[in-house]
Formats: sequence, structure tokens, C-alpha cells
Amino acid sequence: MSHTPAPPTAVAGGDSPPRANAVVAVLAFAGIVVSLMQTLVIPIVPELPKLLDAPASDTAWAVTATLLAAAVATPVMGRLGDMYGKRRMLLVSVVLLIGGSVTCGLSESLVPMVVGRVLQGLASGVIPLGISIMRDELPAERLGSATALMSASLGIGGALGLPAAALIADNFDWHMLFWTSAAMGVVALICVLLFVPESRVRTGGRFDVVGGVGMAAGLVCLLLAISKGADWGWGSGTTVGLFVAAVVILLVWGWWELRTTEPLVDLRTTARRQVLVTNLASIAVGFAMFAMSLVLPQLLQLPAGTGYGLGRSMLVAGLCLAPSGLVMMATAPVSAAISRTRGPKVTLMIGVLVVAAGYGLNIVLMSEVWHFILVACVIGTGIGFAYGSMPALIMGAVPASETAAANSLNTLMRSLGTSTASAVAGVILAQMTTDLGGYALPSENAFKVVLAVGAGAALLAFAVASFIPKPDTSGPGEPAAESAPEPATVK
Repeated sequence: MSHTPAPPTAVAGGDSPPRANAVVAVLAFAGIVVSLMQTLVIPIVPELPKLLDAPASDTAWAVTATLLAAAVATPVMGRLGDMYGKRRMLLVSVVLLIGGSVTCGLSESLVPMVVGRVLQGLASGVIPLGISIMRDELPAERLGSATALMSASLGIGGALGLPAAALIADNFDWHMLFWTSAAMGVVALICVLLFVPESRVRTGGRFDVVGGVGMAAGLVCLLLAISKGADWGWGSGTTVGLFVAAVVILLVWGWWELRTTEPLVDLRTTARRQVLVTNLASIAVGFAMFAMSLVLPQLLQLPAGTGYGLGRSMLVAGLCLAPSGLVMMATAPVSAAISRTRGPKVTLMIGVLVVAAGYGLNIVLMSEVWHFILVACVIGTGIGFAYGSMPALIMGAVPASETAAANSLNTLMRSLGTSTASAVAGVILAQMTTDLGGYALPSENAFKVVLAVGAGAALLAFAVASFIPKPDTSGPGEPAAESAPEPATVK
């Protein structure tokens, strides 16, 4: 075992363009497959109580369980990837996705469905692991656009997944949703085995089991309180108790992480201004992004009798959002070009301003189908810019040996913002209602308030991003001068 530093591009410096193209394509495909999994059940959520013969309050765990598993798995897989090999952990993640999909595909009752959804959630580390592999394997000139595409794959998969899932649910048995997910997972697994090399950049060391358990417990308490608070009551003993437990556990966890020699999350690196401010901005961006996927489909599907709903099917609603995924894909090279010439901070600030403008546009344009397609594309452009800039900001401030863990934490911050947005929007839509045939539905003003809150979150991200330090003179993907990397273990 040697302790000679390994430049991230040393492995791939001689890669031919076709090999680099294959690595990028395979990793982006794997990211899209994993993000598709998150929107997979949306078309069948209203039907789950009947399909699984269980109360709606219990079938909601098919969504909540995935959220909790993803929150725990993302940083853990990142750390394990830095220690034992990013490709190895990527393969483990894809195998978990396949196993979860098969379990759901075979399920006829609630318990196996929730178990399968947990396994699917455990695969969420694929995107930050993919970004980290790109840093280690790609030549510097390819890194910016590749990581921008990989980061945006979270939004791309979500946008493309809804119409695909609606199409499958409308025309086939609901189990086919999960068999499709399993088949795509198998394709991703084979492609990773064939085309993605294992990085030589590793930290080695011992896994921080205490840190892993503590972080998992803290995150589960926090996200459970956020996601189920509306059902249980925000002032209920259970919800308040979970929030208090989350604060106490995470404080103790932070104390432990600062004192152990090989922490799960290096809080000193995380506290560096560029990393800290980027992660704070990521929470706001995650919050802002979710408003689109929550509000637009509902407005498209609500009955026309409300006066503001368009009465379209879920398939049509999904097809209206699908172009935003294609726009995110198309903006990856543009995002990288702006980051290269002006710095990723500027790219992030432009992106969140575009998102805010998209929500503002939606407040005044919500009466025609094309209005929603236009708004989705504008917001998609902003998200593509914002998501594309974040890996560059993170990788510009951390050693190569900590890339996967740092990117995983950033992904977790986005998910925390998304979960919070879901809770806040749920409260607004539940409180501001209108009556239609004896049924209480969210009012037009409720949706406008949620859109305004989404725009506000994007503007908050802009304000937070303004505190990111000015770019240094390091090359693309290299750590900032103030955070020179520790020597990585090369195996």
C-alpha cells in the first residue's frame, strides 16, 4: 500500500474519446434509471390501497420508505465508494435497485412492496458515485459537461419517468412498472461492467459504523417528521418528538464525527465556505425544483369544472413535463461552458434566477396546455444550470479522495430541500381549498402560493449562492488552493 498522491486524471489521461464517451453515456444512463425509480409509483399511488389491500395511510410508506432509504444510503455509499472503490459501490447500488424492483414486481401485499421500495431507495447513491468516477477517469476537458449531465440526470429521470410510468400503468398490469425498472437496471449493470473502469483513487481506512448508525437515525427522525407531519399533525407528540430526537441525535453525531479519526463525513471539509454555502444553496434548489413536479401535474389533471384545472389525463400531464427533462440534458454542455468561462458560481446563480422566472411565468400562464410545456422547459433550463454547477463547486473544494462522500452529501441536501417542499406545499394545498361537488380541492390561489414559494426558494438560493467564494485559479475539477488534498491511497 502506497501513499503517493494520485491525480484524478492520471488514470484516464490516455483514454480515447470513444472510451470517455462510453463512460459518460453509461453513468448518465444509470443515473436516469435510478431517478426514474423515484417517480415510478406516482401513477398508481391512488390505487395502492386497493391493489395491496391496505389502508391509504399504510400504502403511503411505498413512497416514504424510498425517501428514508435514499437519505441514509446516499452518504454511506459515497463514503464506501471513496474507501473501497466507486465502481464497486455503483455495482452494489444497481444490484440493490434490481433486487428491489423484482421484489416489488412479485409483491401482492404491503410488506414486500415496502421492502422492495426500501431496496430501490438504497440505490440512490448512483448519481454522486457516477460524478466521482467521472472526476477520477475523464480527461479535464470532458469533466465539466459530463458531471453537469450526470448531476442533471436526477431531474431528467424524474421528468421522463412520469409519462413512461403513466403509459405503462394505463396499458399493462401495474407490476410491469417494476419489471421494466428491473430490466433497465440489468442493462445498466451490464454496461457498467463492460465500460466503466474502477478508480485507483481511494482513501482506505475503516468504516465509521457509529457515525453511520447515528446519521441514519438522525436523518430518519428528521425526514419522517417532515414527510408524515401533515398526517400525524404538526403539533402531535410523535411529530414534535421526532424533530427533537433528530436535533439531539444529529448534534451528538456531529460531536462524534469531529472526534473520530476516520469519520463518515469529514465535517471540517464540509465546513469549508465553498462546500458549506453550496450545500445550503442546494437545499433551496431542491425545494424550488419540487414545486414544478407537484403543482404542474395537479393543475393539468384537476377537473375543468374548477375553472382552473384542465381535466387532462396523467399521461398527458407527464408528456407536458417530459420536454423539461430533454431541456436539462441539452443544457449540460451550456452549463459546463459557462462554468468554464465565468465559474460555476455564476452558473448556479443564473440557473436559480431562471427557475424563479419560470415560476413567475406560471403564476400568470396556467390556462392552456402549452403554457405548462413552456413553463416546464424554462424551469428545466434553470434546474439544468443549477444542478450542473453543483458538482463543479463541490469538487473545486475537496480532495479527490473525498469526492464521492462530498457529492453524496450535496445530493442529500437537495433531497432534504425536496422533502421540505413536499411538506410545505402539502400544508398550503390542504389549507386553501375550494368545493367542487362536495369535494374539497386545492384552490387556484393555493397553487399560486406554492408557485410563489417555489420562486422565493429559488431567489433564496440566489442570495445564498452569492456568498460562495470567488473561483480560484485551480484547473477544472481540482481542489481549491485553500483545501489542498491529503495524499490518497492508491491501490
